[in-house]
Amino acid sequence: MAEAAREAGSLPVANVQALADTCNNGADEQVPERYLAKEPGAEEVVAAGDSTCAIPVIDLDRLVDPRSSSSECAKLVSACHDWGFFQLINHGVPEQVIGNLKSDVIEFSKQPLEDKEECAQQPGGVEGYGQAFVVSEDQKLDWADMLYILVQPTESRDLRFWPTRPPSFRNSVDVYSSEAREVGYRLLEFMAKGVGAEPASLRGVFQGQALGMRVNYYPPCRQAADRVLGLSPHSDADGLTLLLQINDNVHGLQVKKDGKWFAVEAMDGAFIVNVGDALEIMSNGKFTSVEHRAVIHPTKERTSVALFFFPSSDMVVGPLPEFMKGDQVQYRSTSFHDFVKQYFAEKLDGRKHLDRLRQLWIWSQGAEGYQ
Repeated sequence: MAEAAREAGSLPVANVQALADTCNNGADEQVPERYLAKEPGAEEVVAAGDSTCAIPVIDLDRLVDPRSSSSECAKLVSACHDWGFFQLINHGVPEQVIGNLKSDVIEFSKQPLEDKEECAQQPGGVEGYGQAFVVSEDQKLDWADMLYILVQPTESRDLRFWPTRPPSFRNSVDVYSSEAREVGYRLLEFMAKGVGAEPASLRGVFQGQALGMRVNYYPPCRQAADRVLGLSPHSDADGLTLLLQINDNVHGLQVKKDGKWFAVEAMDGAFIVNVGDALEIMSNGKFTSVEHRAVIHPTKERTSVALFFFPSSDMVVGPLPEFMKGDQVQYRSTSFHDFVKQYFAEKLDGRKHLDRLRQLWIWSQGAEGYQ
């Protein structure tokens, strides 16, 4: 995965934090047209306050407890199929570990641009501080900056892109990613168990493979918060994503379901977990990779940290036998290296890359039927 992402790269764009400072502080400068991605009120958004419309909540303690594991497993499978998202509570990552990461991410985000540029992206790469998925000079741009680094295994790290300020940043990321990685592995075991597969079947695919971390910084946009997007609608290319909200009470994640956008109100200390494209393919559609996006607050900044679990870049990703059990194959198998390379080489565009694989498989089966 690391090699594929490094091969793709992204066109350089202006720092959004600096642009936001100019636009938000009473200057005459307007939000550039390239960032105005949508019309106000163009799509229906379901508020997070309605509990009947909230993404499911999964309790890791209940998954582990033999007395409640079966029912919580069923709830987990339902969440992964119907929503592709859930919030995970009682995950076991120590509060101090999360607190240290939050403090260092906030301190990094507050630094002046010249300090952040010590870990700036290099031409043709996506690691470091900058932006991703910018592939043309005229596409719409997201109202956000990001820091993307590979965090696990340790030999995959390129420390040129790891901030040195604050001094504790690297240690905080190391400890946090090690703890969160084990949470992800446990979830993969229970997800497999919940559909009758061997618990080790999914963990074995991801264990010891690349784990990427993206720090998302979404500045406020006083002028046009209802017209810019922090992160364009997309599904994730990986197997599983664990998202940690850094700012309290500033929400921006929205999940698409049944043609509507559902606002997600992050629970304090919880992980927001979502299924990625690779896992939808491996599970033959038993788990669903869902479109999501980030919207912007008019006066408050928002920061989040996402961890991405990737299979081996050498793997040919296709439906796993353990998840078939007589079902018809729904997806064409593909080299994960090629899949990720194409993913990073295009702008974010919903589930386009994943749907392409499914359509190719359906077309090939139909073509065979006419031979």
